[in-house]
Amino acid sequence: PRMLRSMVEKWVPSLPFASYFFARTGQVVGTPENCKRLLARNEAILVFPEGVRGISKTFDRRYELQKFGNGFMRLALETNTPIVPLGVVGAEEQAPSFMNAKRVARMLGMPSFPVTPTFPWLGPAGLVPYPVKYRLHYGKPLYFEGDPDDEDRVIGEKVEEVREAIQGLLATGLANRKGVFI
Repeated sequence: PRMLRSMVEKWVPSLPFASYFFARTGQVVGTPENCKRLLARNEAILVFPEGVRGISKTFDRRYELQKFGNGFMRLALETNTPIVPLGVVGAEEQAPSFMNAKRVARMLGMPSFPVTPTFPWLGPAGLVPYPVKYRLHYGKPLYFEGDPDDEDRVIGEKVEEVREAIQGLLATGLANRKGVFI
């Protein structure tokens, strides 16, 4: 089995203890250079194309995929890498956010600061996620052809195909789950 290498936002390692934790768990900053280097070594890469938009949304928008960036598709085309859609059911309930404290985020140099029922009210203990059950739903690999330097509109059509595949996996996963904790 191959270790899955998750791409994280550039600002994440600046968080206290995050760089230590992420380095030990195989996660790397999601730059195109890092991704290409790992793909050249035949590593499996995990990318969340929503980026910050996905972690900044509030609980009332759970499982509504936000706009995807185009970078992952450009890299897939450049490296001739298939994309395996993954729908993660459970993540949206582990730390339900009811607001984004944008002013606090700016003061901390972060793009968002989600406020949950337990964080920041309980301090570091509020960062402990709820004990929800995660369910991973994999789709069939998607293969794309084209020029990685195509116009955003052309790349965007391919990106939308991936987004729709993932949204479908989420819908199926949500319809089939028995509950959040089981």
